Amino acid sequence: MSFYERFEQVIALILSAVIACIIVISLIQLIRVVFVLLVLETFNPLDHGVFQTVFGMIMTLLIAMEFKHSIIKVTLRQDSIIQVKTVVLIAMIALSRKFVILEPDTSPAKIAALSGAILALGVVYWLLRERDDRLTALKKNS
Repeated sequence: MSFYERFEQVIALILSAVIACIIVISLIQLIRVVFVLLVLETFNPLDHGVFQTVFGMIMTLLIAMEFKHSIIKVTLRQDSIIQVKTVVLIAMIALSRKFVILEPDTSPAKIAALSGAILALGVVYWLLRERDDRLTALKKNS
């Protein structure tokens, strides 16, 4: 491994550790919030505010875990530092989270803009996956 590759790997390990700490703290906060809702208050998942809070926190954790997973792939030298497919996937999860936490009085224009963005990201992700599938098939045939 070159000096820069080692440097890149050390930075990725440090980032991974920091994100792991954030994930653990966020999970503890999520457990605390759900516990308070279950024990001290009436946990009603049909209540819009409760739904937004709980599932917004869950989606945030999923985003952080996917981000950490992409960094771990770098430390294991399975992928290079920048993976466009992973960035697009994380952006799709983040937009999905945005849909979950939208207020009921959100304007139709904002919903349409978010829908267009997630549709565009979905098409980009699909195209990237198709490209990867073609490259894999070419490598198998070679």
